[in-house]
Amino acid sequence: MPNKQNPLKLNPLQLRTLTLLQALAHIPGAGESGPAEGEHTVRHFPGRHADHFHVGEFVVSGSDATGLFNEAVWNALSRKGLARSAWPDAITLTAGGVAYDTGLAGEILHTGNH
Repeated sequence: MPNKQNPLKLNPLQLRTLTLLQALAHIPGAGESGPAEGEHTVRHFPGRHADHFHVGEFVVSGSDATGLFNEAVWNALSRKGLARSAWPDAITLTAGGVAYDTGLAGEILHTGNH
């Protein structure tokens, strides 16, 4: 059976936001493991730097990061079982949210100088 891309039918903003949350979850100081096994909680979000954000070693266009500060997007990810929102303070990615393949990491997480 072929691997279906985006089986939960996330919209583009939800996919971009989940991609960024997955990256943030693994950055020391931004994310932490838990509370349950396989989950990651993000409590610290990047500040805007001109027209972009820094997410660890990555640079992200500001237009790709708008969902990080959008309660409706957090709630949608929660409804789909990918996260548990504690808007606006923290969001916990479930094991399913951590593992969900958005297919966008290579497109929106850029390395290099700016």
